[in-house]
Amino acid sequence: MMRRDHLLPLAALACLVALSLGGCGSTPVSAPLGTTPAVDGEKRPISKSPTPTRKPTAVLKRGGGFYKDDGPAEDIPDGLDDIPDAQPKWEPLHKPATKPYVVLGKEYIPNGSVKPYKARGVASWYGKKFHGQKTSIGEPYDMFAMTAAHPTLALPSYVRVTSLHSGTAVIVRLTDRGPFHADRIIDLSYTAAYKLGLINGGSGEVEVEAIIPGEATGTAYAQVAPPSPVTAEGDDITRLAKRLAADEAAPPARPTTASATGGTARGIYLQLGAFANLENAENLRNHLLRELDWLGETMRINPGDGIHRLHLGPYASRGEADQVADKIRGALGYRPTVISR
Repeated sequence: MMRRDHLLPLAALACLVALSLGGCGSTPVSAPLGTTPAVDGEKRPISKSPTPTRKPTAVLKRGGGFYKDDGPAEDIPDGLDDIPDAQPKWEPLHKPATKPYVVLGKEYIPNGSVKPYKARGVASWYGKKFHGQKTSIGEPYDMFAMTAAHPTLALPSYVRVTSLHSGTAVIVRLTDRGPFHADRIIDLSYTAAYKLGLINGGSGEVEVEAIIPGEATGTAYAQVAPPSPVTAEGDDITRLAKRLAADEAAPPARPTTASATGGTARGIYLQLGAFANLENAENLRNHLLRELDWLGETMRINPGDGIHRLHLGPYASRGEADQVADKIRGALGYRPTVISR
């Protein structure tokens, strides 16, 4: 039987041989993080790479506040947390965005100047489905910029949006009209909603407050963008309301096929909106085509008497039109008007 003390020198000898080949059953020790190994034994510091910003993820809940088939982009850029708030400044208002309009039977009178405003309600957000599309002021929508949409506040202008849940606030530039949902007061860009913590739920309670550049010095924004006279706004919406009432009072007409020139055929239609400005009518059509993408009927802009009406149809009967109108109300909270042309 071999004695144990005879094994020790043999083990030591084996370890020495292993060390000469790279180690004795152990892993080589690397240099500490933040240093580089030096041949002379001295540790030299190296410059650290910037800590990457974690890309936000969205666990989307059903029934959230973003639009149908919308959502975050497939490729979300890094650094959303570092995108600064919008910087309020004087800008000339976009004139077509100051005109009264009607969407799904509801009348809107936009502000002709930046005025004090504060309201609480539900904020939603819109993302990839609208990314790159033209906004109400003609600029392409950038879901990663600090922007938002509002039905009546001046365009462009600036608001502070505060989450009532977390108290976090952001400043955004208003560039678009909407939301046209009964239970919402503002549509935020993806980045603005992300900063307020609204991405996962899709919507949330907020407070929206208008910012008037130069207010602290007593210089009103309206001095560089004079508001339209109130009487003119009232006259515009009165004329618009009268023309729309005439549409509804018109007697039913027998449906016919569309003319060869592409004009609107006579028949029963749903009136989705009415605008004094063609650009605004086109903007709503593009918006609703994406939002109500289940519609099978044609959506046309029908100009007449200085008003651009957005019509959907024609329908074979009043009952068929009513069914689609109720479905739109279920989706957006507002019901379009049934008319006969």
